[in-house]
Amino acid sequence: MAETLKKGTRVTGADREKLANDLKKRYAAGESIRALAASTGRSYGFIHRILSESGVTLRGRGGATRGKSKR
Repeated sequence: MAETLKKGTRVTGADREKLANDLKKRYAAGESIRALAASTGRSYGFIHRILSESGVTLRGRGGATRGKSKR
């Protein structure tokens, strides 16, 4: 479904719900927002907004932090 969307097209109604459910499943399975954006041809912000609207708890950024090292 996501592959048929053209970049910049408005996604509303049932199509938006289908896309949201698909993205929720893939995000819960471990895919990143950036990976979802790349595979669907949509922006990071669009994917982030869809997931947030769907009530998904977003993961932290991970990676190195800039605090003092804990020994």
